[in-house]
Amino acid sequence: MASYSARVMGCVRKALPVAIKTSIWFLKIMLPVSLFVTLLSYFNILPYISSFASPLFTLIGLPGDAALVFVTSIFTNIYTVIALLSTLDFSVRESLIMATMCLISHNFVVETIVLQKTGSSAVGMVILRVVGSFVAAIGLNLLLPEMSGKMMAEISVALGLGETMLHWLESSLLLCVKIVLVISGLMILQRLLEEFGVLKILSTMLSPLMRLFGLKPDVAFLWLVGNTVGLAYGSAIMMDYAKTGKLVHQEADLLNYHLAISHSQLEDPLLFAVMGLPVMWLIFPRVVLAMIVVWIRRGIYGLQARVHPPIKVENISL
Repeated sequence: MASYSARVMGCVRKALPVAIKTSIWFLKIMLPVSLFVTLLSYFNILPYISSFASPLFTLIGLPGDAALVFVTSIFTNIYTVIALLSTLDFSVRESLIMATMCLISHNFVVETIVLQKTGSSAVGMVILRVVGSFVAAIGLNLLLPEMSGKMMAEISVALGLGETMLHWLESSLLLCVKIVLVISGLMILQRLLEEFGVLKILSTMLSPLMRLFGLKPDVAFLWLVGNTVGLAYGSAIMMDYAKTGKLVHQEADLLNYHLAISHSQLEDPLLFAVMGLPVMWLIFPRVVLAMIVVWIRRGIYGLQARVHPPIKVENISL
């Protein structure tokens, strides 16, 4: 019993310093971005930016206001998107398409930095997520049946600058606490699973699913983290794996391609479900698209290996 407790405490001692360091790094990025977006929203700059993209959304059968929702999602999180959607007169079908686009493309600044830190091109990830959002929207526009009804619109209340800043400060303080707790919890869990051999069992259990997705079984735990708590909160473990060399670059990159399209499949779809959107349509299209994207990326790696095969160094006897 004493040995068991010592192993648990050892995992906690190893995890906490890394978790605190990662949380501070994360907050240094997120808080300035959050303040910047709050000011953009207050001074009504986001609608001006989105007006340039409105014609593009009308081409795929969505209202011009869809551009505002999409641009807002790029700079912010899903909570802000839901708050905005609730003020617009969108049909259930239109809201479902917009929700899917925003689930793929949201919180670009923070999540792109996480993806870059774990081995992928920042520009490549941005292009992938934007293009993936529109591919998903076009596909859903073709596949979705007609859905009657409108989303319930709420009346938004305009706040003064002082009230806006106070609201931002309160939400930021809560965010700081949440980030430290979630990241610390995840890091401790990961160390415990490694210490007691659960990660190997988990990898074996999820091996068939990982191979179907074009991924290696070694990334099973990271895949679970990314699909439950998302890219942002799962960043600590993902960066720890990349830093300690537990994943080779190619496998980390392939995982990023999957998670860039399909992540946070637990909380975010449930948030939209509260608004009356069907959960399955928010989950499975992203999973299928992520699988296609990874296999295409794996095929590109295969072609590159054929064009530029690794150089073999032969022993030369003197």
